[in-house]
Amino acid sequence: MERILQKVAKCRWSRLAASRRPLSTSNFFITTPIFYVNASPHIGHLYTSLVADAAQRFQHLLTKNVSFLSTGTDEHGSKVEKAAGKMDTQQYCDQISSQYVEMLSMYSVDYSNFVRTTSLEHKKAVHVFWKRLNDRNFIYTGEYSGWYCEADEAFVPETRTEKLADGSRVSAESGRPVDWTCEQNFLFRMSAVQSDFSHWLKDPSVVQPSKFHSLVQLWVQEGFHDVSITRPSHRVPWGIPVPENPQHSIYVWMDALVNYLTVAGFPDNLQNWPVDVHVVGKDILRFHAILWPSLLIAAGLEPPRQIQCHSHWKVDGEKMSKSRGNVIDPRGQIGSTLTHEGLRYFLLREGTNHSDANFSQAKAMNILNAELAGKLGNLLNRCTGKSLNPKQIWPSFVEAAVEAQEVAPLIAALKELPAKAKQHYAAFNFYKAVDEVILVLQAANKFFEDQKPWTLARDSAEIKSILSLTFETLRVVGIVLQPVIPKLTARLLDRISVPLEKRFWDDLEQFLWDGVKTEQPLKSEKLTLFPRLGDGK
Repeated sequence: MERILQKVAKCRWSRLAASRRPLSTSNFFITTPIFYVNASPHIGHLYTSLVADAAQRFQHLLTKNVSFLSTGTDEHGSKVEKAAGKMDTQQYCDQISSQYVEMLSMYSVDYSNFVRTTSLEHKKAVHVFWKRLNDRNFIYTGEYSGWYCEADEAFVPETRTEKLADGSRVSAESGRPVDWTCEQNFLFRMSAVQSDFSHWLKDPSVVQPSKFHSLVQLWVQEGFHDVSITRPSHRVPWGIPVPENPQHSIYVWMDALVNYLTVAGFPDNLQNWPVDVHVVGKDILRFHAILWPSLLIAAGLEPPRQIQCHSHWKVDGEKMSKSRGNVIDPRGQIGSTLTHEGLRYFLLREGTNHSDANFSQAKAMNILNAELAGKLGNLLNRCTGKSLNPKQIWPSFVEAAVEAQEVAPLIAALKELPAKAKQHYAAFNFYKAVDEVILVLQAANKFFEDQKPWTLARDSAEIKSILSLTFETLRVVGIVLQPVIPKLTARLLDRISVPLEKRFWDDLEQFLWDGVKTEQPLKSEKLTLFPRLGDGK
């Protein structure tokens, strides 16, 4: 709790939480979007953060180098001012922003920088970026008309609106009302970068999964036009004013997207650009995959190397919404019920990039009880129990002590696991990596049951080898699962005495049967790795 309060205080008073590690030392730069402070965080925000965090933890396991994860809050726009109500708007932003800091800390999201768009550093970056576009002749004034969605704070092309029976229109994507608007704005000459943008988009790896790359291509085919990048300040007063023209506020999305440059040191000391991966939800893909690369190209900067898009979370089969009362704040009771590490595991276990996932508390409890308390926790209990392991050691492995045909399936599964998990992690398919781990744990538990070590003499080479192979399974699984459940795997690897410096991906290249493994003591503590939750129903 003290750590949370320290982070909250830093966020409130500095308006730009200090970076815990410099970007210049990083070999992997990944971001979450900055989260809009018109409401408290929900499990969708947490999932995005966990995807980015698991990805950077995986990179660290691979390279042993420091990764850089940026996150933060988007704090401008009419929706924020409206949400603040009678409360001072900046004070309201401070309050909601601190809730995101609290959530990230609760769920072990190891971010490097927490940026806020109300910070002086960010406002400077936005103004310099604006001036660069203007100097390069990509900004001009003109009348802009179109269907405007106030709730989304965006103009919506008519082709992406739907006409209702009463004659009104809504955005086809969000379902929110749109009104015809005509106003004098500053426009971004996006059409001038279409050729360079198309060259960037030609590489299918820049937007993943492939279904979202195809979607972006479809959007581009529908039209690649100049866009309004300001709003009259009388309509959106809570925003960053246009340099030397305070009658206009910079479009909230242009303001927000520049945050990635802010954390990279723009404009004074831009480092490690471009971003390796932007992690985004599908509702904001258009802004990240079309507007943002176009702005960067116009400014003479490289577009992102990859945009990793994920789908949404439903709750008990329904879309989350305030009106339904089913929005889940992960800082609340659900975190206590499932535990923070448990909810982290469930979201990464069940979430998929290509299609919406469904959150069900009953389903989550069943999975956590079956997999973390059951398959993983139970396997640890079996080989550390004093009835079978009175000396509390990881005994040496004698291959000849166990029949080859009996150990072969488990050894084969263990040897294949690192390569399979690596492939899935690299593709951001965390659920597939966990699937592979569960298959290995099933094989290990079956092996243990089939061998019936409780029927063997306690000091026999056979029982020692059974225990040794089980510990090796836990070591491999523990290393592989670190990106998904970092705290729980740390406790597991501590318990079986795996040194901190031996928990990287290349430590999975050598197995105990590849050489002589001497007997070693376990950490002497009684450990319930994951407690069984409720009744599992």
